[in-house]
Amino acid sequence: MSHLQSLLLDTLLGTKHVDSAALIKIQERSLCVASPGFNVMPSDVQTLVNGFAKNPLQARRGGLYFKGKDYRCVRADEYSLYAKNENTGVVVVKTHLYLLVATYTEGMYPSVCVEATESLGDYLRKKGS
Repeated sequence: MSHLQSLLLDTLLGTKHVDSAALIKIQERSLCVASPGFNVMPSDVQTLVNGFAKNPLQARRGGLYFKGKDYRCVRADEYSLYAKNENTGVVVVKTHLYLLVATYTEGMYPSVCVEATESLGDYLRKKGS
């Protein structure tokens, strides 16, 4: 298991309020690592990268289509994108090199998912990643 995958499993899934997580390389627009069973398709990678490459306000207004679901965007700025669909959601945090993606499902606390994902994003930015 790689160091990055260990970070995902320990700091995100370890909270029990993150269902799945992944790191996407921004420049290559490709999946770097993901939690077991979390298959992020190339079209989903493109959607997330575009959410930051374009004006984040567009994502805020238009929402997000991710893994076959339409999500209502509740936050979109230079470093963070939060979107929800009923009782599920996706949190995306941008670092220098990566997009950190975390999802939560019904019964999980979105605020814990957000806090854990933002904290890991801050850690990766400080490390230059």
